[in-house]
Amino acid sequence: MVTEFIFLGLSNSQDLQVFLFVFFFVFYVGIVLGNLLIVITVASDSHLHSPMYFLLANLSLIDLCLSSVTAPKMITDFFRQRKAISFQGCLGQIFLLHFFGGGELIILIAMAFDRYVAICKPLHYTTIMCGNVCVGIVAAAWGIGFLHSVSQLAFAVNLPFCGPNEVDSFYCDLPRVIKLACADTYQLDIMVIANSGVLTVCSFVLLIISYSVILVTIQRRPSDRSSKALSTLTAHITVVFLFFGPCIFIYAWPFPIKSLDKFLAVFYSVVTPLLNPIIYTLRNKDMKAAMRRLRKWNVSCRIKT
Repeated sequence: MVTEFIFLGLSNSQDLQVFLFVFFFVFYVGIVLGNLLIVITVASDSHLHSPMYFLLANLSLIDLCLSSVTAPKMITDFFRQRKAISFQGCLGQIFLLHFFGGGELIILIAMAFDRYVAICKPLHYTTIMCGNVCVGIVAAAWGIGFLHSVSQLAFAVNLPFCGPNEVDSFYCDLPRVIKLACADTYQLDIMVIANSGVLTVCSFVLLIISYSVILVTIQRRPSDRSSKALSTLTAHITVVFLFFGPCIFIYAWPFPIKSLDKFLAVFYSVVTPLLNPIIYTLRNKDMKAAMRRLRKWNVSCRIKT
């Protein structure tokens, strides 16, 4: 029985691995600092205590957690000749990836719903998006993420692994791991596509329809706040494409390409969690103003001490 899996990683070149270590280390530090900055800014600034920023802070927290499932091990493995992970550790990665990934999917849908209510039904916004509803949405996101990850883990936990144990990637994920099982996995591949693939594609289509309706509403009802609403929507739509693009190719595309799979895995687990805070801060005047207030408060506290 297989007790551990070996990652083939991104490259066998020692010189390239040193470069990749520096590159991804800087990226991961940026992910941690950028997403923590958003969480702290939203929590500490009363001007940002609104449903949209509450959901944004939760998105940043999930992005941080999602990246931390794979990035730290990938970074330390650049200096290891043998990139191994235990069988239990591999299942843990699969569970956590789908736990945080499923949660992020629900948060993105909730953010689209928040913008829909704010723009299409502004008079009912405070009633619909009250505090209890926001807390319920976040609780549902974590709960659905848990149920989704358990359903994914159920596919792999009882599979017989008796021989091949090399994973052609830098982390464990279901589509790659089930290919190593000593059994016919055709039906399992179909189940993965039916579970993660269909869920991802349907959610993506729902979000595109929602944002299309919002954009049409903005064009029909021009106002002084239209430019601000468009700027916010642009950031939201960009993040949706960054998250769902790799997911659709990884879980729903029936003809995987190894080199493309690795690129998309890096993009999904490292690049997107870094770009999200950059997109939301650079295109959001309220966030930038809140960060300036936070910096001034920090400087004044240092002067007093």
